[in-house]
Amino acid sequence: MSIDNKVTVAHLSDLHIGGKNDIRQIARLDRMLAEFVRRGYDHVVMTGDLIDTAVPADWAIIRDALVRHGLFEWNRTTVIPGNHDLIDLEEEMRFYHALNPAENARLRRVRDRLARFSEIFRPLIADNDANAGLPFIKVMRFGDISIAFVAVSSVLPWSGADNPLGARGSVSRETLRALLDQQVVQALDGSFVMGMCHHAYRVYGTDALVDQAFDWTMEFKNRDEFLKVMKSLGVGIVLHGHFHRFQVYRADDVTFINGGSFKYASERYGEVVVNEDGSWSHRFVNLNR
Repeated sequence: MSIDNKVTVAHLSDLHIGGKNDIRQIARLDRMLAEFVRRGYDHVVMTGDLIDTAVPADWAIIRDALVRHGLFEWNRTTVIPGNHDLIDLEEEMRFYHALNPAENARLRRVRDRLARFSEIFRPLIADNDANAGLPFIKVMRFGDISIAFVAVSSVLPWSGADNPLGARGSVSRETLRALLDQQVVQALDGSFVMGMCHHAYRVYGTDALVDQAFDWTMEFKNRDEFLKVMKSLGVGIVLHGHFHRFQVYRADDVTFINGGSFKYASERYGEVVVNEDGSWSHRFVNLNR
């Protein structure tokens, strides 16, 4: 905690680590995490697509990097998955899966990977709950300031018709209902609340047909329902990734912050500063400047 009574959060997204042989990118991640420690950030957030392989064993690369820098602790780091973490596009598009109408099997594969993700990163999700997983809330106190994260998975299973690239997203109805439980509302009371999802509320959003086609493949299908729940919980900021642009925009009085892509800009990250009076600021930081 800094002496001027504020909380600082570093935000990374879309690391897309390509497995244990992705030595260069792993080294870049080590460099970034070392900088976070050196600069004294109170908390680190990663909003999905940690890996590029959807191989659960590869999440250990991220975990081990956090361990090396003393960041694999509940009060130091929060992570969520993205579509590249949970969907193996090559697997889904294989002939026998592509022609298999059993949507439950596709949903089961995503849920199985999500369960493995929660198992590997459980120390960052809950202190003592062996069954903890997404969605989750996290309330932390830094001196006189309480900050909270409302974290969800927005990954939608692959579908040849509705999600052919595996990049469209949605938050389940069960998740949205669970977040509106009165116990959740009470737990967040008195905190500065930030939402976390992988998919972008806004992609291009222009009238150009080529942009609209791209938007569809990346669409957050029930984004407005998600936004409504975030507002009900008093969320002022939503941190996300997915669309590889560093950007800040607003939707219905909620600020969305896109963490861009660490894979394509490994020297850049987002910084959120929360002050004791509830005010906050954000900037994108370049290590080389």
